[in-house]
Amino acid sequence: MVWTYHYDVPFVSTPENVVRRMLQLCNVKPDELVYDLGAGDGRILFIAAKEFKARAVGIEIRPQLVKQIEDRIIAENLQGRVRVIHGNFFDVNISDADVVTLYLLTSVNERLRPKLERELRPGTRVVSHDFEIPGWRPVKVEVIHDEWSSHKIYLYYR
Repeated sequence: MVWTYHYDVPFVSTPENVVRRMLQLCNVKPDELVYDLGAGDGRILFIAAKEFKARAVGIEIRPQLVKQIEDRIIAENLQGRVRVIHGNFFDVNISDADVVTLYLLTSVNERLRPKLERELRPGTRVVSHDFEIPGWRPVKVEVIHDEWSSHKIYLYYR
């Protein structure tokens, strides 16, 4: 686990079992487009592409993590299925998303909500690990327990 405080959100990776459950709750289908806002090490992107046959786009502000994702895309021959955008997710249009994944702080989700409301089509699924989107009512909340802790997953439909 790596903590970096130079940005609005520290980088903490989502456990892979939680990633899988997030994508299952969203009912991700082959060729749907999954955006991960604050992609970190890209694990959501790679699981979405490899296990769910989705297309995946990560938006990540930290250059070293962008490079790590780019290298893995090439190593795993996933060009055309996975891509990463080096930038601030507040500045990237996500209107073509079928699914949006989040592992951000509640305060960031609150600032992000107007963008999601403006850009996402009706029916787009939004799933958040551990942190709610204030002002939205989740259609499902699920708790996953692992060896060391528990995780909440919030599922929303736009």
